[in-house]
Amino acid sequence: MTYCVGMVLDKGLVLMSDTRTNSGVDNISVFRKMFHWQVPGERMIAVMTAGNLATTQAVVSQLEERTKEPEDRENTLLNGKTMFSVVTEIGKLLRTTIEERQRANGDRGKGRFTASIIVAGQIAGMEPRLFMIYPEGNFIEASWDTPFFQIGETKYGRPIIIRGYDRDMNFEDAAKLLMVSFDSTLKANLSVGLPLDLLVIGKDDFAPTHEHRITQDDPYFSEISSGWGAALKSAFHSLPDYKFDSQVRETS
Repeated sequence: MTYCVGMVLDKGLVLMSDTRTNSGVDNISVFRKMFHWQVPGERMIAVMTAGNLATTQAVVSQLEERTKEPEDRENTLLNGKTMFSVVTEIGKLLRTTIEERQRANGDRGKGRFTASIIVAGQIAGMEPRLFMIYPEGNFIEASWDTPFFQIGETKYGRPIIIRGYDRDMNFEDAAKLLMVSFDSTLKANLSVGLPLDLLVIGKDDFAPTHEHRITQDDPYFSEISSGWGAALKSAFHSLPDYKFDSQVRETS
């Protein structure tokens, strides 16, 4: 399992992913799930992946190979005219990869090779955009009503983002909010784990505004984790006390 979040702000895009993959409690590995490509001054595109590792690695590997092809061959990732066209091609690639692996494995492959992808980025002359691609290759785009996407183990960290998100928040607060969301997920599910990858894409920067890997000994993340736990306990004890009503107990 994994956990990835992509968030749209007025100032740009903020992405965070974990790096844990496992096939049981005794087979845990670390693999990067966030990747990005850029053309200085022209575009910045990032993807985060969740699902079957062989499938997601195959998709990313093919995207990487496309960036190395000769200049006279079309490369949608770096030459696509819009983010919509870029995401359309990545969706086709994901669908084709899943279909090929399922076909090659017959009945054993059914349901085993699914994956989903978050795509974020900006092309010069256009606004930053955020998409989520489903295993079937179709996708949706973030909007005012849905300003962030999650893939993987989403349920533990989602309430925190919903309560804390504000579209006009600064990048630093957005990073802090995501760290709290990830800390809560880490505490609740062993299939999500450190290190975490953080990427900030500022509007019209066309390069990483900030990029950071959060490891086990990261002092800020440790402070966030312990501080959030203490704050929750403090908030709980500050709530009004619940009292048993003796009259209700006597008449019941």
